[in-house]
Amino acid sequence: MSRDAPRCWAVVPAAGSGSRMGTQLPKQYLELAGATVLEHSLRALLGCAQVAGAVVALPAGDRRAAALPLMRACDNIRLVTGGAQRSASVLAGLEALAAGAAAGDWVLVHDAARPCVRPRDIAGLIARVTASGIGGILAEPVVDTLKRATTQGLVAATLDRQRLWRAQTPQMFRLDQLRQALRDAARAGRSVTDEAAAMEMAGYPVQLVAGSPRNVKITVAADLELATWYLERRDEHDSESDMPCT
Repeated sequence: MSRDAPRCWAVVPAAGSGSRMGTQLPKQYLELAGATVLEHSLRALLGCAQVAGAVVALPAGDRRAAALPLMRACDNIRLVTGGAQRSASVLAGLEALAAGAAAGDWVLVHDAARPCVRPRDIAGLIARVTASGIGGILAEPVVDTLKRATTQGLVAATLDRQRLWRAQTPQMFRLDQLRQALRDAARAGRSVTDEAAAMEMAGYPVQLVAGSPRNVKITVAADLELATWYLERRDEHDSESDMPCT
């Protein structure tokens, strides 16, 4: 990336309580394969040379993150206070970035609870988006047969899955465009569950970039076993041992 080219940054919303996990400890601080869920997610992002730094949005009063080994080892991770909703936490991260980043820089928003994302998939997303100039998301084509249900729990219809994808993260967009899209959605009272939805509402095209089934999101306790299995079987290309902290 040339000196004049837009830089890439990461925003990691981690202000949720993770109530569906059934644990007292927020899921981003659960330990898997020798590190916390949050540290694995950050290492994957910062393992890409194109990512200059990261902002993590935390619950108010959170003191756990600052004590993590990764935070002490890296000086390009900034901690900010997030909001009650994911979109508010992402916006808080973007506002923090805007103080020092260029409006046209790229931002990759990644779930703290997706620790198994591969750096190679992040790099592939960055390459596709920067080459085309069109924001995009990692996603996975749907392979299961999908049913639409009635309110009584009966099958109403079988859906055509050929054009259906499961959205993943990172989701990558221009800093200024995503910030404004989230502001507009909040001002209009619109609920957005991911950044792509806000960009779609704002009229921007969003491209789908094929990700990996291993990019699982830890939501319930059963997901921990699968995530651990993936993390313990990283190949040499996915190694995080030489993750740069600049």
